[in-house]
Parts: sequence; structure tokens; C-alpha cells
Amino acid sequence: KTKAIVMDINQIKKLIKIVETSEITEFSIQEGELKIKISKNSNNQISYQMPMHSSQMQQKEVETVKPVEQSEDREEEVPDKNLHEIRSPIVGTFYRAPAPDADPYSQVGDTITAGSVLCIVEAMKLMNEIESDVDGKIVKILVDNATPVEYNQPIFLIEKS
Repeated sequence: KTKAIVMDINQIKKLIKIVETSEITEFSIQEGELKIKISKNSNNQISYQMPMHSSQMQQKEVETVKPVEQSEDREEEVPDKNLHEIRSPIVGTFYRAPAPDADPYSQVGDTITAGSVLCIVEAMKLMNEIESDVDGKIVKILVDNATPVEYNQPIFLIEKS
């Protein structure tokens, strides 16, 4: 039996921060099929390389990321007591539809019931259907199609009925 290794995006961010703030110029780790390589060049830019999902498995060069300063002055939204967050149960890629040419599972304004499929989160080439755990109406979709999501990241806001 093979054991799937999933690394939380926060763990990856911590590794990047360690490389960024230290004199280390290159760091790599491999656990099973998961391989992460972090390196920095002379002008303090960080590069990282991770496996892509099958549609991106063609030759893809290492992406370069400039360190971003986090601003603490962001306004926190005050959640409405009648709004329910649907969160991603896993790290992966968020898809609104079962296929690129298919209609989305759900739209803002749709009335849904508990058990309704809202989206798919792809993780390690496995498509995981995300279902609503409440009855209500979709008020907001918090993630763009085909973008990465973190574990426990809010992806939908549902107005409970």
C-alpha cells in the first residue's frame, strides 16, 4: 500500500521563510512522490518547485516568487450569524465544474440542500467532491476556478435557511 503525503501550504510557507531568512541558498525535501525544492539567488528571490497536476505535467520551469510583506491593516469581515462557511477539507486545486466544458455545480444565488455537490477539490490527481452540510442559498464563492486552496480555507458562504 502506498501512503499519500500531503504537505500543508503553511508548512511550505514556513520552509520558504526559513530559507529566505537564513544563509541557506538551496533546500530540498522528498517524501514519497512529493518533492519540494526551494532555492534563492543572489538578489534574494526565492524559487520553489512542486509537482503539478496531470494537465500541467508537461515541462514547467521553476516559478520565481518575490517575498511579499504582509499587511496587518486588512479589514476583517464581521461574519453574519446566519452565514455558514463551507471550507476545503484538503489542500488542492478548486474547480467549480466536473470538466472544463461543463456547467458549474453551483452559482451565487442557487438554493442548495445538505448533500448538494458544490465543487471539486483535486488533490494528487484525485477529484474530491465537496458537498454542502447545510440547507440554504449560496451568497458568495470565495475562490476563483482552477486556483489552489489550503486545508480549512473558506470556499463558499451559505445563507442558512
